[in-house]
Amino acid sequence: MEQHADSAYNLLLSCPHGFSPSQVSVVFDGSYDRVPHPDTNLENSISEIWDSRVQNNKSLFNGQKFRYGGHIMRGEGGSSVESHVCLHLGLTDYRTFVGTNLNPLWEKFLVPSEDDVIQCQHTASPLGNGAVVETSDKKILLLQRSNNVGEFPGHFVFPGGHPEPQDAGITSHPCGSTDSEFINQKVSQEMFDSITREVVEEIGVPAESLCNPLFIGISRRRLNVRPAAFFFIKCSLQSNEIQQLYSTAQDGYESTQLFAVSMIELENMASKMPGCHQGGFALYKLMVEAMNNIP
Repeated sequence: MEQHADSAYNLLLSCPHGFSPSQVSVVFDGSYDRVPHPDTNLENSISEIWDSRVQNNKSLFNGQKFRYGGHIMRGEGGSSVESHVCLHLGLTDYRTFVGTNLNPLWEKFLVPSEDDVIQCQHTASPLGNGAVVETSDKKILLLQRSNNVGEFPGHFVFPGGHPEPQDAGITSHPCGSTDSEFINQKVSQEMFDSITREVVEEIGVPAESLCNPLFIGISRRRLNVRPAAFFFIKCSLQSNEIQQLYSTAQDGYESTQLFAVSMIELENMASKMPGCHQGGFALYKLMVEAMNNIP
């Protein structure tokens, strides 16, 4: 895990040359699910906080999410096709996320350890995602979040959300090992399918205008230890065309404005991004640096 002193994030995994789907695999297994906390009162606070939130917001609903449980890297993320990462994913839900990561006592769920997986074994840690989308006129797309969203209202973010177990046809862990390889492949595919889907729904661009996503790593914000996988996607449209499409975006209510910015402008806006998205920007900069070093 790459530590960044005085920063809002840690980089759990960096793949600066960008990984294609063939270089990313998944092991989806119950051993990567959350471990309940031994403190009964702390554990009970999960349902108490959720019940309180639902009472104040009737539109809130619980849904399953993939839980980040670590990874194994082969080849150190270099440009070689031999480089490969295997993500370890379990199952969690939004209710447990609200009751652990977003709990006012969230730090009490952490285990003192240098090992990220052990440190966060009692938190839901759903794996979010984000896309650094580059337009044909070399701008990067950012959204300003609506004031109605639950996390970081008004902040700047890259388009994104979560890979969804439901969209991969998953409602629980498989009972036997027979289908595990097939399910692992479906989950791995959902990692890439979901980020394209999020960009289409949040920005309004047609899917055919987007190149295949490249996986560039995972960042975790220090506040609430929230992990997110980041991808780089090129778009064949110019920024002014995308601005017109944004007004009809399916999930446009989640944001109030779309910005198409240069790297320098993005640098100035980064301090107003959630920590995990600041980490996403750091992963993108590592990618740009790696590309510039290719002879």
